[in-house]
Amino acid sequence: MEADRWGRRIRAFRKLKGFTQEGLAKEIGVSVSVLGEIERGNRAPSEDMVNLIAKTLNVQKEELDPTTQE
Repeated sequence: MEADRWGRRIRAFRKLKGFTQEGLAKEIGVSVSVLGEIERGNRAPSEDMVNLIAKTLNVQKEELDPTTQE
């Protein structure tokens, strides 16, 4: 369930920052299918991936973290 919440937050910020799945996947060095699995909640992002996504989207890691939003 937590992977689902990570995915929703990442997808929301990706769209807010104007990235396509393809564009963000390329920037962080993963396949579109991996990013899609994360956004759908089928895969939890690693700590390193969260840090890279946050840096790429120019947001704080805590903004992506679903546990800080409760």
